Amino acid sequence: MRVIAGTAKGVPLKAPNVSGLRPTSDLIRGAIFDILGQFFDADTRVLDLYAGTGALGIEALSRGAGWADFVEQNARVCGVIRENLKAAGLQHQAIVHCLPVERASPIGPYDLIFMDPPYALEPNPSLALPLLRDGGRLVLEHSRRASPPQAGLIKQRRHGDTVISIYEPQKALVD
Repeated sequence: MRVIAGTAKGVPLKAPNVSGLRPTSDLIRGAIFDILGQFFDADTRVLDLYAGTGALGIEALSRGAGWADFVEQNARVCGVIRENLKAAGLQHQAIVHCLPVERASPIGPYDLIFMDPPYALEPNPSLALPLLRDGGRLVLEHSRRASPPQAGLIKQRRHGDTVISIYEPQKALVD
């Protein structure tokens, strides 16, 4: 696993051998960023929930996002996110919050939120939606067997068992 584009392109990312950890593959990350657009600006704020290795948030930072908050509950995995940020030279543009998503209180609003909960959990985008800026997007990565809400859904792509659902909540208010 590596950073696939931007200033940290090619930097390898560590992934600890932890039960239930399912890092987002290069293929899936590539698909996500094809949908979102390739690059961001320094004003782009990112939140990576259920961060795992931090690959999604690190990819956004590498592509120009100015700031990222990572939320992960496993202390060992939090250490790996910090190592990955340092290896990519992005540690000064991020904070790792080591606690469960339900207890986290990162300071929004965010332009982009990544949410990749364990497949055993039913995805609950409502945890993240209040933290989105107007016009912001939520990227939900989930199993094809999950039934996420349809309100605000603007695009969906399936890759094997993984589904990428992109939400723009403000569109749901207009529809």
